Amino acid sequence: MDIIIAQNSGFCYGVRRALRLVENLRTKFSGPVYTLGELIHNPQIINYLEQKGVHSISSPEDVDKGIVVIRSHGAAPEVLAKLARPSITIKDATCPHVKKIQNLVKELSLSNEEVLICGNARHPETQGLLGYCHSKGLVIENIDEARHLPPAKKRAVLAQSTQDLEIFQQVVAALLEKTNHLQVYNTICNSTLTRQKSTTTLAKKVDVLIIIGGRNSSNTNKLFLQAKKILPRTYFVEYPQEITSSMIKNARRVGLSGGASTPPEALMEAVAVIKKIDQAQQSNQQKVTPCQS
Repeated sequence: MDIIIAQNSGFCYGVRRALRLVENLRTKFSGPVYTLGELIHNPQIINYLEQKGVHSISSPEDVDKGIVVIRSHGAAPEVLAKLARPSITIKDATCPHVKKIQNLVKELSLSNEEVLICGNARHPETQGLLGYCHSKGLVIENIDEARHLPPAKKRAVLAQSTQDLEIFQQVVAALLEKTNHLQVYNTICNSTLTRQKSTTTLAKKVDVLIIIGGRNSSNTNKLFLQAKKILPRTYFVEYPQEITSSMIKNARRVGLSGGASTPPEALMEAVAVIKKIDQAQQSNQQKVTPCQS
């Protein structure tokens, strides 16, 4: 059995940067360190940080003192304002690409009737971006929502950094029919695009594809959905130990891919799990049952 890992799998730059910042803080600072929300949408990494004494909080009201790290998804200005207290030190791990989108949204909201964000309304990045829109922001999740919008003279549309390119293009096409002047900004990050491309390319070359990552990871879920369209035998697991023999049964080539928050160690663990299952399956096939006289 051949096991192939998709190119560009594992941590993206923004995730590596955020994790490195937190690890350095924990080494240099003995006091309490918190992250505003889960630093990374991956259970293995969250457990790792918890063991190091880095705990996540859900809102600014949950902390009285210490260091609070803004995760790579960013945060709305009003959230940052609530953290601005003498007893709290804010460390910003917002992804530089997300920072650029925040600044773009802020600028566009000054000259447009609406600023539309194509993304997941419940995702922390999108929620943070809305805070920079001066009450002009609206999240569009799919083409159906775009079609139900009323006509407008002037709009701007951009994307959550981990959005599916096909969905973004569909939304833009629908908005063009309803807007006299539409400003379009493809703000999907290059890491997301290359990861999506390498995963879908791999899906065409293997018998089975396994996507590894946190179930609450936006980009990992999109990888799974895109690959599933191409290869029905595509599976989504959060931990390598969830891979079963039935998933890879009779497969000659197995592909692996992970989202931007999937640690490289998880991919290597998955390789080991698959090899172990494959060896067991081959051993069972080689067993010969003695003839009963």
